[in-house]
Amino acid sequence: MKQVAVIIGGGQTLGEFLCHGIADAGYQVVVADLNIDNANKVAQAINQKHGSGTAKGFGVDATNEESVIQLAQDVNSCFKRLDLMVYSAGIARAAPITNFALNDFQLSVNVNLTGYFLCAREFAKVMIEHKTAGRIIQINSKSGKVGSKHNSGYSAAKFGGVGLTQSLALDLADHGITVNSLMLGNLLKSPMFQSLIPQYAKKLGIPESEVEQVYIDKVPLKRGCDYQDVLNVLLFYASDKASYCTGQSINITGGQVMF
Repeated sequence: MKQVAVIIGGGQTLGEFLCHGIADAGYQVVVADLNIDNANKVAQAINQKHGSGTAKGFGVDATNEESVIQLAQDVNSCFKRLDLMVYSAGIARAAPITNFALNDFQLSVNVNLTGYFLCAREFAKVMIEHKTAGRIIQINSKSGKVGSKHNSGYSAAKFGGVGLTQSLALDLADHGITVNSLMLGNLLKSPMFQSLIPQYAKKLGIPESEVEQVYIDKVPLKRGCDYQDVLNVLLFYASDKASYCTGQSINITGGQVMF
């Protein structure tokens, strides 16, 4: 029987890439996204490549407790098991702290942290029910280890994710479930980073066309983080080869962050 993976935020960008990569690695894939049309499109593309039933799309609001509970119940009913849960939902709002709106701060915490908590809680229950030594992996950021200027909401939530990962790892160790966070460097070509370029240009006092190079120059390996870099590390921590690793915050930063 194939292993089953749930990707929260799997309907677009990095999450979509991870869905395809995890399917290529032999998993059945639950594509869960706030936009159910996107989730269904990703699932359809996977099924066309790997065969009907390999993937299924679901709508979910990861910040809504009832929505997450329903998703976990639906996944359990459809697949009767769960081996991997990846929390890839995320959002960023940038502004100086003196202009940072409370709504934007709360949105960052809700999507980046509360949603992770809800999904980890509910899908851990599924793993425990089926006595599966599963894997929970949060897509985090280097901003969860070092503060980020004008990104107080995002950084605060990501720092919280590190503590949550460690606590979950302790809670779930007796069940053989491991929990780890992947601390990403700047995904320069991602829609999230691209949407922030005007604000970064203003912050740095440079033209928008120069922003990417400034961030490349911060990295010892002199390039941004690619989606494939993330997938490579994720597949290792999802595998049995990483069964002795839990509660870790793993840097994928090209050397920009080393602790």
